[in-house]
Amino acid sequence: MNTAVPVQATALSVHERAFITWAAIFPLVVLAQLALAPFIDTWPPVLRTLAMTLVVVPIAVYVVVPRLMAVYLRVIRPRR
Repeated sequence: MNTAVPVQATALSVHERAFITWAAIFPLVVLAQLALAPFIDTWPPVLRTLAMTLVVVPIAVYVVVPRLMAVYLRVIRPRR
């Protein structure tokens, strides 16, 4: 029984993936800064960065980036 997931015929270029990742990360970092600032403003910079990345990276990797890639492939890519 073949349970393999079909691979998309045309993979995204490294530049497309980089842009989509940036488009996901930038607004998440801004929102995380606004949301977490009252709680972590007095922390040392390394701990503030750690706290922000603990929030931003999982949200970006598991939620935002896959959705942006799906939209990109469905809306933008077919126009080429």
